[in-house]
Amino acid sequence: MKIFNASQIRQIDALTLKRQSLTSLELMERAAGACAAWICSRYDTGTKIFVFCGPGNNGGDGLAIARILHSRGYDAGVWLAASSRALSPDCQANLDRLPPGILHPVQEDSELPLPGKKELVIDALFGTGLNHPPAGIIARTMAWINQGAAPVVAIDMPSGMYADRHPGGQPVVRAAHTLSLETWKLAFLIPGTGEWAGSVHLLPLGLDPGALKETSTPFCLTDPGDISALITPRPPFSHKGDFGHVLLIAGSYGKMGAAVLSARACLRSGAGLVTCLVPEKGYPVIQTAVPEAMCITYAPGQDEMLRPEDLEKYDAIGIGPGLGEGPEATRLVRTALEGSRPLVIDADGLNLIARHPDWMKDIPPASILTPHPGEFERLFGKSPDPFARLDLLIRQAAENRIHILLKGRYTAIACPDGRCFFNPTGNPGMATGGTGDALTGILSGLRAQGYSPEHAAILGAYLHGLAGDFAAAALSGNSMLAGDLIENLGAAFKSFNN
Repeated sequence: MKIFNASQIRQIDALTLKRQSLTSLELMERAAGACAAWICSRYDTGTKIFVFCGPGNNGGDGLAIARILHSRGYDAGVWLAASSRALSPDCQANLDRLPPGILHPVQEDSELPLPGKKELVIDALFGTGLNHPPAGIIARTMAWINQGAAPVVAIDMPSGMYADRHPGGQPVVRAAHTLSLETWKLAFLIPGTGEWAGSVHLLPLGLDPGALKETSTPFCLTDPGDISALITPRPPFSHKGDFGHVLLIAGSYGKMGAAVLSARACLRSGAGLVTCLVPEKGYPVIQTAVPEAMCITYAPGQDEMLRPEDLEKYDAIGIGPGLGEGPEATRLVRTALEGSRPLVIDADGLNLIARHPDWMKDIPPASILTPHPGEFERLFGKSPDPFARLDLLIRQAAENRIHILLKGRYTAIACPDGRCFFNPTGNPGMATGGTGDALTGILSGLRAQGYSPEHAAILGAYLHGLAGDFAAAALSGNSMLAGDLIENLGAAFKSFNN
């Protein structure tokens, strides 16, 4: 699903009006009807509703929503934080349609209501049209909303939030739910702003399909249809050699669990063969915990643990989980970078590259890096805000000809050609040790099976998060472990009936 910026959304709206012979007021009525239907499906007519409206078209949406809710028996009052002289034409039209007795103009000295937790606030002060920091009675109204105990439903996006840039220190309404009209906004997917949107609900607006298709954007949110199209069915006359051989360079004293989790996830992702390269003391751990995997070892201080030419017989190489940052780990990462095989690099593999910045240029093209935000900062430096970090992510993927998965609530997958995919699956229960090791195994397994780095990254992130969702549903997010995620990879694959 494409993600558009604020300017593109306005252009798509305009094309929809032209191609469907609609007026902007009729499109506003569509939006209001969709939002009112959602509210009616969640809240009964005994819920008192406070609708806060601004002077623009988002305020017009709010006025229309209040009118529809009032007609359906709700006690819905409107607080209009704007002078009648400043209203947009469609906002004025919906103000004129408002039934008598429910309008409360907000003045500088107005006493605003403070709704309780059993009541509902609708935020229709600003939408995607915001182009300057809120001030005056609008800013005062936003602060008042945030003081209340009532849940807030934001129309299209929380007021004070920009669709595609960071708001800095300006006020933003904190919503429990955001009713996004037809499309996602980039701000919903970015740490530091996405939290303000609460739960995002995409409502159909009937925008012109051709306009949506014609408008190009580097940003997409992966959906199940994308994933179903990527998964390659297994031919009936196949054997283990058809699904690749992975070398996992992982584990160290006290961190052999990372190697175990990565190997198990790699096998569960469908790799035909998995070999683990681990310290010699880790040999019994791998052979006992993952009997399906093969194992080769190296001794402490061993001069030659791995040669670049040794890597050529493997179809994919994952390096980093639990590897440590000692001399042996340093030599292993350096050797892997000297080979020609693309890599999947995580954890200590990334940390060692961060300690040796000149190694970045040696990462083989088509490799996949999987940093969390801290690792990303160590690799590429600090960013002033999450949007600047996203720009840096995209730029580094292009400059280094690699794919980078920046892990988070909506993992961002940056491709060398400038595109960026956001992954929607996953949950807070995955914030536990070992889930990143599992992701390394999954990605390595998919690469060995012949998936391109782009498809492996998109598919791997989605299945990883979906398996985590299945695990959390069965066990709760509070108690799930990385191993539970791995055990649910089969269910994640099975959900696509492949």
